Amino acid sequence: MGSDSAVSGPEATCAALTERIDAVLPQTQCRRCGYPDCRAYAEAIARGQADINRCPPGGAEGIERLAAVTGRPVLPLDPACGREQPLAVAVIDETWCIGCTLCLKACPTDAIVGANKRMHTVIEGYCTGCELCVPVCPVDCIAMVNVSGQRTGWAAWTPAQAEQARTRYQARQARRSREVEEQAERRLHKAQAKLADLSAHSKHSDPAVLQRKRALIEAAIAKARAARAAAAPPPQ
Repeated sequence: MGSDSAVSGPEATCAALTERIDAVLPQTQCRRCGYPDCRAYAEAIARGQADINRCPPGGAEGIERLAAVTGRPVLPLDPACGREQPLAVAVIDETWCIGCTLCLKACPTDAIVGANKRMHTVIEGYCTGCELCVPVCPVDCIAMVNVSGQRTGWAAWTPAQAEQARTRYQARQARRSREVEEQAERRLHKAQAKLADLSAHSKHSDPAVLQRKRALIEAAIAKARAARAAAAPPPQ
């Protein structure tokens, strides 16, 4: 029991520090820090694996906030991550948009609406200025437009906007996770249906060929079940 406490103690401290760090990040989910999202960057800082000067959207004030939370010294913004600048939001030139949906998939806050082969548009109030949609556009019809004038960093971004971005990002992640699970479930059911009547689902009648197919399908089903079990939440 003592060993469990020794393991959980530092982990609990790290988790608490991660929460405090994450709370002062701007939640733009732009990946300029080199991590997949703001939460991952917060965890890296808490574990001592990342410096506190890797967030251009937070700028100089953001570094000061992180220094106050972590007790680390204030550093200049790492130029390798970008520079502090005004808030810009994405604008799609609708006359050139081909409806490829790549920008929809790239947007971390579901700020872009549209459908396949239909014109897309950006909901300005939900855009964090992450710029992740720009490089994926095959027709270069997305531009970033300054909406904060000379105000940069936290002077151009509010805690309310950060919280909205966090909420929308978490909702998007949950939705994508559900979609992956539902797709895997459909594939599993399809494989089970084929296995139940393999001869009817195959162009082959050779018993040896059917047996090989059966073995492959059974292996795929076992793999899918194992993946589902691994992704299931632990029992309370």
